[in-house]
Amino acid sequence: MSDFREKLDLILEKYEEISAALNNSDSLDRDEYVSLTKKHSEMEELAAEINNLQAKERELGELNELAASDDHDIKSMAIDETYALRDTIAEIERRIKVLLLPRDIDDEKGAILEIRAGTGGDEAGLFAADLFRMYSSYAALHGWAFEILEFSESGIGAIKGASASISGKGVFARLKYESGVHRVQRVPETEAAGRIHTSAATVAVLPEAEEMDIHIDEKDLQIDTYRASGAGGQHVNKTDSAVRITHIPTGTVVAVQDERSQHKNRARAMKILRSKIYEREKQKREASRSESRRLQIGSGDRSERIRTYNFPQGRVSDHRINLTLYKIEKIMDGSALDEVIDKLIEHVQAEALK
Repeated sequence: MSDFREKLDLILEKYEEISAALNNSDSLDRDEYVSLTKKHSEMEELAAEINNLQAKERELGELNELAASDDHDIKSMAIDETYALRDTIAEIERRIKVLLLPRDIDDEKGAILEIRAGTGGDEAGLFAADLFRMYSSYAALHGWAFEILEFSESGIGAIKGASASISGKGVFARLKYESGVHRVQRVPETEAAGRIHTSAATVAVLPEAEEMDIHIDEKDLQIDTYRASGAGGQHVNKTDSAVRITHIPTGTVVAVQDERSQHKNRARAMKILRSKIYEREKQKREASRSESRRLQIGSGDRSERIRTYNFPQGRVSDHRINLTLYKIEKIMDGSALDEVIDKLIEHVQAEALK
């Protein structure tokens, strides 16, 4: 028996032990029960695939016996079915190997999404707003909660920048490759001559960090309050509700002014700040692990151009994996964004399996 098959047997044995322990949960304390429930959930898909593999291999053994039959018809049928079953087994093995790949500890976390208008003036701001709506629609399609943390408008439907907290199962795993420069090519509504303009917006996706993930000392924070500016109603300039928090050791600055309540703005600013510092520490760790960096798509740096949205041609191109899809409207409304994200994830998995 190969080492791979022995490993699968051990995994299945461990899963069955955990299942048995949970069925006899009266003997477990609360912490043990929570821990085992989490492990059971993490192993469930893998255990199902291993059971499926073993069932198909038993079926293959039976077909091999029939293939040795003296009856020509039975032998011919068994040989044909054997070829198809071997392909099925190979695909199950591939799925198992993907499930066995080291997982990003942040994959199951929610995410902080930040979008900023880049080069291109008003058109860049309009595109940034389009991207923000795209991710909002995409979150709704997946049943995720989408909470706006910051929304800085610049008129005519454009935004300078916006951020949101996205909560749900596996949010960061699906959105983490969206970080970078998104470029748009289209004719602005204000362009009388019909010329195509190119502009850009930057997207950053950070794992949403909880207080248990990273400790921030209050003495390391400089907190300033000021009166909010811009559109927002009559209340805007009457109270010092806007909050700017500076994390002195790292120089990280977060400002939020969307809520009337200073307390709510501070809570939102701390949520963003915590995730930014957590991401900073994570990148330091990954920089020291060259293999981990090699398997990433690009650098994850928001200065890297990752995708172009060409409206006249109706296409979206992801430059990291040479993918082009001619369904820009469906991608922009979120309904076809999974087709891009799935290909990105498949690429990373294929590179890791090498």
